[in-house]
Amino acid sequence: MLQEVLIVAYLVVALLLIGLVLIQQGKGADMGASLGGGGSNTVFGSSGSGNFLTRSTAILATLFFVISLLLGNLTASNEKAVDEWENLEIPVTAPVELPAADVPVNTAPVQNSVPASDVPATSDTTEKEEGKPGTN
Repeated sequence: MLQEVLIVAYLVVALLLIGLVLIQQGKGADMGASLGGGGSNTVFGSSGSGNFLTRSTAILATLFFVISLLLGNLTASNEKAVDEWENLEIPVTAPVELPAADVPVNTAPVQNSVPASDVPATSDTTEKEEGKPGTN
């Protein structure tokens, strides 16, 4: 139960972290703001959105790493299911061999000829072709 809750929290923190990183402005954005585009930073105060977003990103990154370590610790302590391919030196069971008398053998000869009903008649096609105008 705890593992499922941590996985959901892990997913939410990861998505929030991705969103915050994409929202942040790069270092080169300050130069464009000095040329007249700095009015958008007044929403977060005079210092801009840098402190808020930076602090939020640091908190989410810390949560991300802590949850990662907790999930790794929980999954490492779980016992793995027994794999039947793990030890190939020990045979699982001996193969059962049937006696030769119990195996049915087909002794009938193989027919390679095609039944006459499946072979098209060649005389009909040649007569029809000879009767057509312009076939010569």
